[in-house]
Amino acid sequence: MMHLISVIMIAIGLSMDAFSLAILYGTLNFTKRKALTLAGFVGAFHFFMPLLGNFIGLIILSMLPISSNIVVGIIFLIISIQMLISVFKEEEVVDLKGLSSLLLFAFTVSLDSFSVGIGLSAVCDNKLLAVSIFSLTSFIFTFLGLTIGSKLNEKFGRISTLLGSIVLMCLALVYLFFYRA
Repeated sequence: MMHLISVIMIAIGLSMDAFSLAILYGTLNFTKRKALTLAGFVGAFHFFMPLLGNFIGLIILSMLPISSNIVVGIIFLIISIQMLISVFKEEEVVDLKGLSSLLLFAFTVSLDSFSVGIGLSAVCDNKLLAVSIFSLTSFIFTFLGLTIGSKLNEKFGRISTLLGSIVLMCLALVYLFFYRA
């Protein structure tokens, strides 16, 4: 049960970056079809990027004489610090008109899920369930962000990124100091 709660918290933390940017891009008044397409791309990337990261991570972890929970904690800490820094940076809005720009958006907001995938084996045994939760959560948060973007843009976008950063920071501390695999 604890692993499922961790996976859900990670999924929410990972989705906050996509959510906050989706709120920003929601001001561009996407059609429902385009919003669903972008959310679908983000969900797909949040499914495959952690699997790729896990594959590479297993190779790396087999070479390192360090506990996997320490690696997971460090990764979460780095991601949370990056998210925290992004709260204070000005976002530049680029119009997402073509397929390539939608794919680029989905890829960039999914890079952190690649990093999480590196230590995914230490978090849970059922990787397909975990990445499915990551995918569904990021799809929902992205679509929600695009839908409500015009109403809550500036204020809520930064707050959601801050909350995501805090969630991942707390998970990092748990894995670094309290969790033993």
